[in-house]
Amino acid sequence: MAALLSGAAVTVFFGMHGAKAQGTQTNEAEKKGRVTLLQRLVLGAGAEKIAIDTPQAVTVLNQEDIDREQAETTGGLFKSVPGVTMVGSERVFGEAFNIRGIGSTENSADGSRIIVNVDGAQKFYEQYRMGSFFSDPELYKKVEVLRGPASSTLYGSGALGGVINFVTKDASDFLKEGKDNALRLKSSYETNGNGLLGSAIYARRLNDNMEFLATGNYRTSDEITLGNDTKLVGSDFKAWSGLVKGTARFGDNSEQTVRLSYQRWDSDADDQAYAQTGTQAVFGTVDRHVIDSTAILSYENPVSDNPWLDVKASISYSDTAVEQRNGTLGGFSNIINADYGYRTWQANLQNTSEFTGESYQNFLTYGLQASHQDRVGVSQLVTGTGDAINTHPEGTDNKLGAFVQNEYVWNERLTLIAGMRGDFVWRQPGEAAESLGNAVDVNDQAWSPKIAALYKLNDNFGVFGSIAHTERLPTLDELYTWSKGISLDLKKEKSNNYEAGFTISGNDILQEGDALSLKTTGFYNDLKDLIQTTATGATSYFYNVGKARIYGVEVEGAYDSDYVFANLAYTGVKGENLVPGSTYGNPLTTIPSHKIVFSLGGRLPDRDLEFGGRVTHAFETPNSIQGTVALPKTADAWTTVDVFTSWKPQSGQFEGWQAQFSINNIFNAYYRDALALDYAKGRTFKLTLAKQLDW
Repeated sequence: MAALLSGAAVTVFFGMHGAKAQGTQTNEAEKKGRVTLLQRLVLGAGAEKIAIDTPQAVTVLNQEDIDREQAETTGGLFKSVPGVTMVGSERVFGEAFNIRGIGSTENSADGSRIIVNVDGAQKFYEQYRMGSFFSDPELYKKVEVLRGPASSTLYGSGALGGVINFVTKDASDFLKEGKDNALRLKSSYETNGNGLLGSAIYARRLNDNMEFLATGNYRTSDEITLGNDTKLVGSDFKAWSGLVKGTARFGDNSEQTVRLSYQRWDSDADDQAYAQTGTQAVFGTVDRHVIDSTAILSYENPVSDNPWLDVKASISYSDTAVEQRNGTLGGFSNIINADYGYRTWQANLQNTSEFTGESYQNFLTYGLQASHQDRVGVSQLVTGTGDAINTHPEGTDNKLGAFVQNEYVWNERLTLIAGMRGDFVWRQPGEAAESLGNAVDVNDQAWSPKIAALYKLNDNFGVFGSIAHTERLPTLDELYTWSKGISLDLKKEKSNNYEAGFTISGNDILQEGDALSLKTTGFYNDLKDLIQTTATGATSYFYNVGKARIYGVEVEGAYDSDYVFANLAYTGVKGENLVPGSTYGNPLTTIPSHKIVFSLGGRLPDRDLEFGGRVTHAFETPNSIQGTVALPKTADAWTTVDVFTSWKPQSGQFEGWQAQFSINNIFNAYYRDALALDYAKGRTFKLTLAKQLDW
């Protein structure tokens, strides 16, 4: 087997990086033939490298993967990603992330245990019976999933589960050489729920150094049907989304780049189920309007003639707002008829210094991250007036983070990564909480060091390991919960995570130009001082009590050739409660099913046709998440089968067209994932047609 070349790279942060050593590994892999899922470039884990040579579990989804899924919600993109489980329900407002057994929709803190970024802007939202991320898959061309606390060093303390980076589309993704304009029209239909999508993208090259992109999407669906032919109540929705982005390049060799972008997701629905994370008829319905907006201004200057400088800076604003009116459950009017929101300003500044020698390369990245967040929770019992909500206390969160990470590559075989991050936080309660007389300012700090190594035994085999520590500071909700009436004296959650694994890769296995890669990761996460909630009479409050350990194995494999491709993802996670008492040693209720996903497909290159199928099997899971929903204590084993095909002509009279067809859950299985609060979608036929015009 021919070697899979690694090569050095440039350290990156928040999504994109300079071109000093960019693309080396991908170009070498492409010269050898096909590029598997594990040979894609990773831009967010440190020095730019291919996924299999990253001493951390990481998965990269590209535009081809996103198109193939034809996902109705962002949660639908992660069906084949090991270690990632969507929790809650398949309602558009009811999804949240779980990575390696960390994350649920019923714990307000879990949104901070998994960091979600859009083009480097950190997104955060939590609300009772609501999901945590509201957007549309059509806005993105790439998604990176970095699993485990090691990601905290670069992205912020407290990422106990990991980091998910969404990357939006660019004008250059559609503009062809010699053409200054591109218009792409797309429409999708799915039978389950009569789901419809209409999408338009316009890209324009203003001159050699400036380009512009505008995209708009409209998506709607009736209530979806489950495998037993019943409806998932409250799953209907309609939503608009859009993105505008301008890019300008200037300076020597046009290497300096400025980007300005704004994206928005807007859904306004009457008589929607109040409880979106799981069916709870007792909460009734509500008229709900959700708007999620993100604006980003970024600057990049690789300063190619100066190895000491590779500068990146950005300013972003994120605003997630939920307006609720006309709730049907009068006894809870103060939380149902209300306005909720999170508004966050964030500034990032970093630099990378490069040192090279005859047999080594070294990249030192250091920087600062500052943010200001306002939490809004206002009851609207009387039109035009507002009172703070005691279950959703207002407050402000000011944070300053400083980080440094060094990556040393010796002889293209040994990679050593060491990093340290410190986050300093100043939190203040809202006026209503202060009026109680006991809510006070809380100042604290958290630390996230790590060390990781990967060594290539030869061109085909490698071993890696890491040790990472992170600390999660309490959220505003945990600190200022009114039902206790005071600022809670909460300790930081702490995580010590250990990982070890091996990689196998090669080319020309079964035929010339093919590629095979396999990465196996074992992890052990020791968690202390976990923050939980308890109820005392009619009140509830947060407290430190939790001790737990979560451990498991992830396997990711891929084969790619001109005519055949295959992917494998296996996740096996266990978690144990270590709190002394009657529950000691019991399984945690946030642990997903052991799951295996296998995809096999074929290609007819002469006809620009691709086709295949995917089988997903989840094993029986005891003590699955229940919340207050009447669900079986054990989640049964289940199996689903999906088939797909795509046609994308590269030349001839149909060039510019694209067609996708798939059948999900072809045997109409009636099943519930272990961490879901509702049963899953039944059989669904999907058809997508797209046409691009260039001039």
